[in-house]
Amino acid sequence: MNSRLQQLAQRIPICNWLSHYRLAWLGPDMVSGVTLAAYAIPVAMAYATLAGLPPQAGLYCYIFSGFAYALFASSRHLSVGPTAAISVMVASVVGSMSAGDPARYAAIAAITAGMVAIFCLLAWLLRLSSFVNFISESILLGFKAGAALSIISMQLPKLLGIKGGGDSFLERVPIILQQAGGANLTVIALGLSSIMLLVAGGRLLPGRPVALAVVIAATGLVSLLGLAENGVNVVGYIPPGLPRLGLPSFRIDQVEGLLELSFACFLLSYVESIAAARTFALKHHYPVDPRQELLSLGAANLMASLGQGYPVAGGLSQSAVNEKAGARTPLSLIFASITLVMVLFFMTGMLRNLPATVLAAIILVAVSGFINIDDFRRLRHVSRLEFRVALVAFGGVLMFGILKGVAVSAIASILFLLRMMAKPHVAILGRIPGSSRFSDAERHTSNQRFPGLLLFRIEAPLLYFNVEAVTAAVTEAIRRESVPVRLVVCDLSTSPYIDAAGAGMLEQIEEDLKREGIQFRVAEAHAEVREILRATGISESLGGVSRHTALAEIVEDFERETATPSPLP
Repeated sequence: MNSRLQQLAQRIPICNWLSHYRLAWLGPDMVSGVTLAAYAIPVAMAYATLAGLPPQAGLYCYIFSGFAYALFASSRHLSVGPTAAISVMVASVVGSMSAGDPARYAAIAAITAGMVAIFCLLAWLLRLSSFVNFISESILLGFKAGAALSIISMQLPKLLGIKGGGDSFLERVPIILQQAGGANLTVIALGLSSIMLLVAGGRLLPGRPVALAVVIAATGLVSLLGLAENGVNVVGYIPPGLPRLGLPSFRIDQVEGLLELSFACFLLSYVESIAAARTFALKHHYPVDPRQELLSLGAANLMASLGQGYPVAGGLSQSAVNEKAGARTPLSLIFASITLVMVLFFMTGMLRNLPATVLAAIILVAVSGFINIDDFRRLRHVSRLEFRVALVAFGGVLMFGILKGVAVSAIASILFLLRMMAKPHVAILGRIPGSSRFSDAERHTSNQRFPGLLLFRIEAPLLYFNVEAVTAAVTEAIRRESVPVRLVVCDLSTSPYIDAAGAGMLEQIEEDLKREGIQFRVAEAHAEVREILRATGISESLGGVSRHTALAEIVEDFERETATPSPLP
């Protein structure tokens, strides 16, 4: 019975931490929940309009996904809800599938959230939580910057009071420039004032619900001056209460058409969520289970689907609000959801005159943080290759759109890894003076080298697509030696895996060197590598591969046999 309870607590962490909940945490969790709800009201409504959905859809997402995530979360501070990137991805695909029917649009968006939940569940069952590590920070840097510019081009028409148009960034910019002459000065003044207040409030009052204050002030101003009659677009009627829970109606062809979008949303949701969760886990010194987060995000997206929402993710900004307000446990998300429910039942009439330009201002301020020139400069200084990959992701989003930009980012990330592994660094080793350790002699010229002995280390797994590059590097290193080589030793300590082609390469090197009267040995091989070499029969031709074979001992034996008076520098 105890083992079953332990398994249940592992799958549903709230069963564990709620039993140890302290009364002193209740106040901070309640305060952070209300603060998070105050932040979420304008932001969720803004992101829902960005996704092409009615504003209340964003609130539904926060309410239902927050309840579900709190049950399964391994993070104490992560807050889930709509995000800018996912919102614009939904808008880029669902619009063309809905044929202008709002009900069908909402149903397709909800189906997408359900499919994201299925992807999360499958990844959890198959233990694929490490799969998203293929998406590097460099890729995300370029992707987010490109997504930010794309979102800005979508929101500028609302800020200027013009119609806008176009399906991509490159199409929207010329249209905006053409229509700029017909901009509404009242809309511009209201939008720019909102941006200035949001920026100033974010700097002077960090962690406070500044956006909610701006929304209340702008809504009151529009109502008082009757600006809705002067060309200022407003949100309009928001139905009070909660929607009816249930599966959205769908057709098979809709599901097939949404596979690409759903997978992209799943990938982006998990990457963003894990990055944010780890940030706060490191700060507060507690563990986060990446696999458990798949289950919790799956539950959150499932409830968002049932509650007429769209895909959700854990966001850094909303989680920062939750953490700065003093959240101690995921119970803060439940308090936030309860607060939003109260808003939907009793305060929707107050939001009728909320101007669309203010929602656009909220989005513009939120996504402006995605563009960080200093990060690009720093990356260029650290690694030119990763900088180019970030630029590929950036350009892919701008040229092909948000959805295809995700695919470009993923492909670029995988190609980046393959390129690094296809041409691994082969270090020619020398002994560190005064020790029995060895490092790259080309980087550390004070390391001791030994005439007639060549030591090399392959700093990557030995795989079928890099064996030629490794062989060429070793052959070139032997050719460059000024003294004829008598012994070549391969240090496999940095090669955690070797496939059949890699094992064959070692055998081929041994045969080629043997014909030239040169001995070849392998040292420091890991257990799995030793097993593969033994299974392929290559271990015998190498004179045996043992865990007792140390590189330092081979060098000492060589020194004794050659009676070298002193090593060459």
